[in-house]
Amino acid sequence: MDATSSSAVVSQLRLSSPSLRNSKSRFFESCPQIRNCMPPCKYTCRNSSSSSYTIMSSDSVESKSSSISGFSYSQPEKRSNEVGKTFCSAALYTSTYDEDLAIFPSHVAEEKIGVLLLNLGGPDTLNDVQPFLFNLFADPDIIRLPSLFRFLQRPLAQLISMLRAPKSKEGYASIGGGSPLRKITDEQANALKLALEAKNKNVSVYVGMRYWYPFTEEAVQQIKKDKITRLVVLPLYPQFSISTTGSSLRVLQNIFREDAYLSRVPVAIIRSWYQREGYVKSMADLIEKELQSFSMPDEVMIFFSAHGVPVSYVEDAGDPYKDQMEDCIFLIMRELKARGINNRHTLAYQSRVGPVQWLQPYTDKVLVELGQKGVKSLLAVPVSFVSEHIETLEEIDMEYKELALESGIENWGRVPALNCTSSFINDLADAVTEALPSAAAITTSTSEEVYSDPVNYFVKLFFGSLLAFILLLSPKIFLAFRNNLL
Repeated sequence: MDATSSSAVVSQLRLSSPSLRNSKSRFFESCPQIRNCMPPCKYTCRNSSSSSYTIMSSDSVESKSSSISGFSYSQPEKRSNEVGKTFCSAALYTSTYDEDLAIFPSHVAEEKIGVLLLNLGGPDTLNDVQPFLFNLFADPDIIRLPSLFRFLQRPLAQLISMLRAPKSKEGYASIGGGSPLRKITDEQANALKLALEAKNKNVSVYVGMRYWYPFTEEAVQQIKKDKITRLVVLPLYPQFSISTTGSSLRVLQNIFREDAYLSRVPVAIIRSWYQREGYVKSMADLIEKELQSFSMPDEVMIFFSAHGVPVSYVEDAGDPYKDQMEDCIFLIMRELKARGINNRHTLAYQSRVGPVQWLQPYTDKVLVELGQKGVKSLLAVPVSFVSEHIETLEEIDMEYKELALESGIENWGRVPALNCTSSFINDLADAVTEALPSAAAITTSTSEEVYSDPVNYFVKLFFGSLLAFILLLSPKIFLAFRNNLL
């Protein structure tokens, strides 16, 4: 498993407390502006963490319903009008500024449009692995600690990154000694700029990585230096999750609310785009092409493997990721059916780590069960990723392929990531063009937690310090962490 995965790449180490378990939307209560950026889903989502999985015929994609904590969604069983919609948002960030110090961008004679691509990032060399992991685990949207224990975030991140670095280095060494994510994202940025220019849009495209160079902060500073007057933010995650898009938007919020100029730049945020027609058809094109590499294409099981997130993200914080992922599969399979491709399919989740429960069914367990049930031909589809990186090149291509063959699956194939596929890039260019009119100055405010009761504060500090001592100094606990994380 890749340390380079996002959100989701890491186990959500949660310190148990009744108040935390009873909270159904803690993340959104603490950060309302991120709540406001949630896609306006039109359907009811499943609320299930069952380990069972379903092998579905193409006919089964005609209906779907369920529920999700903290949200009230409804959607008709046949969603013929869902493809092509983009969930955009403006006015996401906190805005506090002095008008005497700020120069309102609209006063500039020439409009300068910018597009900011957001991605996870990955270590360029093996020496970068441990500091990259530290940045990853230090993110409060990855390891979500209660407010009582937030001062443990960096010590825990240091401990976990040191423990995981040796194994992660082995994975990166097996794919060439570093992550290709930066190179591919830069290529996508260049391709997107050319596609927008072909649509008579003169834009500057920037890349901001969450956990490694070039960091989001660097990209934003360049945006300010270039005096961009209108900005479209495009996370390269098709589906929204707290730990991917949500985490990146939180960083932007913190930057924008502290800068007089940036706080007044009109911004449009494309929060999720898995439902766009161009994306759906691009994925279907790749699947259709790879099916033809099998001797009997009709008998191939289409195996969607999505990056997992801890169940608590969905159940406690209202993360729509699981729901959007299931809808994404529905749309892709409906497109394939329209082309006469009626293969069976299933969805599973990869890349779980740590002792907490993740979204199920798990990819590795399903592969074994499919082999036991006599499935002989399998086409793996990495549906969470639009770029090749360690979770496709090492986890799927090496670990899961080996497991599948050992389990009795004889014919293995894998759909490549979209990368710079022209139909995909052109659709992103359309999404940016469509989002531009919705750009608006940032207006939302946030509030930080304040301890008004000094006695309560010191009680929490005392017990938090005691827990820190246990976690960081106790040999037994240290070994337990090591066994769970390595």
